[in-house]
Amino acid sequence: MSKADLIISLDFELHWGRFDKYDLRDYQEYYTNALDCLPRILDLFERYSIRATWATVGMLMAENWEEWNEYAPEIQPDFCEKKYSAVEWGRQQMKNGSLGLFAPEMVNRIRLTPGQELASHTFSHFFTAVQGSTLSAFESDLRACRTIAKSKYGVDLESLVFPRNQYYPEVFNVAAKAGFSAVRTNPSDWFWKETAHESLLKKIFRTGDTLFPLGKNTCFNLGDLESEPILQLPSSRLLRPYRKGSIFNGRRISRIKGELENACIEGKCYHLWWHPHNFGHFPEENLAILEDLLIFIHELMESNRLQSISMKDASALNQKINLEK
Repeated sequence: MSKADLIISLDFELHWGRFDKYDLRDYQEYYTNALDCLPRILDLFERYSIRATWATVGMLMAENWEEWNEYAPEIQPDFCEKKYSAVEWGRQQMKNGSLGLFAPEMVNRIRLTPGQELASHTFSHFFTAVQGSTLSAFESDLRACRTIAKSKYGVDLESLVFPRNQYYPEVFNVAAKAGFSAVRTNPSDWFWKETAHESLLKKIFRTGDTLFPLGKNTCFNLGDLESEPILQLPSSRLLRPYRKGSIFNGRRISRIKGELENACIEGKCYHLWWHPHNFGHFPEENLAILEDLLIFIHELMESNRLQSISMKDASALNQKINLEK
């Protein structure tokens, strides 16, 4: 039986992924902790031979506000509700601090760590499914992200993760046209559909599914995925952060381990993802949980049952499988 594949993708966004929900001033310690965790996550990945995709907001790649403005998209978003525009929000922050907004040193460390793929989370954490979003503005945003990555880090971005997991068929065409070869999509369960239109019931089922099987099989065959106009890699499971006093911390990890075992039995692919900034609360507990999980993964790899791949690797494997058909 062939090996199973594990894809890990991380949404590296810091406050650009939360600007419309939280006040930056209230989260300075949180982002300090998160940034302190990132080198340790990379060290764990290197220690346990983990390949991962870091879907990075382009704005994080900038050195300062001057550079942020220099690389801004030519066509900027004109959402009906301005609160969804990171560009509008950023303009109001220029006289304030920048902790949690720029992390070029960390982006470079990701680039230099073996097995890590620098990828895109759009330039401005662009919401594709809110009112006022246009395909032309989205394309301009993607091109801005590719430009800063190439200009500053010499990287041609190939993989894309949509902010807030919002997408619809037309944006796949835009991503492919902009030069991307793979995107992350949501599980096919009903409670992951149309994430721009949330409901309490969807949230309850998504949370419950981390503890008990409420949805479909979380693993998939790479060769069976839709690859036109771009490879669509479904996520399998969100690694939720440690919660103080929760009786479910261990249960969530046991569920992931069980799903990985199932992927190995079936010889399929499993896609784990999370936001590294979630380690900003209880960093030591979260890092300990991650290492425990990575030890388990490494044991599966050492037993020749599993291989660790990035989204970029998955795209190459998918093409190879299709050529051999």
